[in-house]
Amino acid sequence: MPKDKEQIVELANLVGARADSKVLNPARIYEVPQENQCLGPTELATLEKSFRSWAEDSPRADVRASRRRILVIFLIIRYTGARLNEVLTLDLSKHLDVTNGVVRYRDIEAVENASQREVQISSELMSEIQETMNDLAVARETGWLLQVDPGHVRRKFYERAMACGFPQDLGSPNAIRRARAIELMQSNVPLPVVQRILGQSTPNLTASLVAFSEEDIRQVERHFVQKESKRKTSARNAFFGKIGAIRTGDIQSQVELVTLAGDIVTTVITNNSLQRLGLKVGSFIAAEVKAPWVILQKADERPVCTAENMFHGEVTQILRGKLTTEFTVRIQDGTDLCSLVTEESRRKLGIKEKDKVWVVFNSFAVILRVD
Repeated sequence: MPKDKEQIVELANLVGARADSKVLNPARIYEVPQENQCLGPTELATLEKSFRSWAEDSPRADVRASRRRILVIFLIIRYTGARLNEVLTLDLSKHLDVTNGVVRYRDIEAVENASQREVQISSELMSEIQETMNDLAVARETGWLLQVDPGHVRRKFYERAMACGFPQDLGSPNAIRRARAIELMQSNVPLPVVQRILGQSTPNLTASLVAFSEEDIRQVERHFVQKESKRKTSARNAFFGKIGAIRTGDIQSQVELVTLAGDIVTTVITNNSLQRLGLKVGSFIAAEVKAPWVILQKADERPVCTAENMFHGEVTQILRGKLTTEFTVRIQDGTDLCSLVTEESRRKLGIKEKDKVWVVFNSFAVILRVD
């Protein structure tokens, strides 16, 4: 069996997936058998939102502090694919490298001077962990340690999964690690990079690194995690995330983009564009909507209309011109969306700054862009 095929099968076994027997692409997992299902991008985003809400949902400061520590553990596993025991032995004051944007894991069974595994994390996640651990250190004077009983961590992971309506076992730390591995591979992250992130040490790993220097792998990994954390591009009305679903028709296909906040943006493109862009479930992609195509509705309840995309937010800025007016609306995840209307429409709407409005646009107004 060719080495690249061996590597696919090896990593597929690790994550409980099945590799395609016909196509040798070392950056993909093509099918996950039913008995080894794990959370996909949409479910992971939902679980993360649940953890974040739960972490702050207590009137007691000590309870919030305890929950925020669990949240940090979840985020590190979620975005580095680490094992639970690796995370719980971290001293983030030593093992969080802010300058290089990495978490350093050591083999707890190895000698003290053994080489460490470095996993890239986004600058946004780095800042969040720093801020949280600083707050906890001040409140509890326990430093930047994540020493929590593993059984307690697992119970909280199970509770959050079940609160989201997911099977308990899909919320375990190991299942989140497995989901991250599949997520990386479905996003075409090269196999050696995925192996390195997961800390998979095998003879095949050494062979697979022949074409990649350590710096090569770090650059690919760094590019991926920064790209993953980017919520919007420089263009206005831009969403960034992963494809959660594709429904193919005879001429056109409906594509659902899942943002990092867990929102869904729906678009319709031709089947030719679908093939030309090489889109598949799990692909990273940007969705953009021109400001004139964005409609604002001032209503308390969700509007009843044919538009597939609706977001609730607050008007943060109004720029009036002689013929048109530009509204900026900040939706729940902090993304700013822009709407351009005529002066006559502005007078009819009667919208003022700080008003709550619905931002509406249909699926045919969304343009997909692949980096």
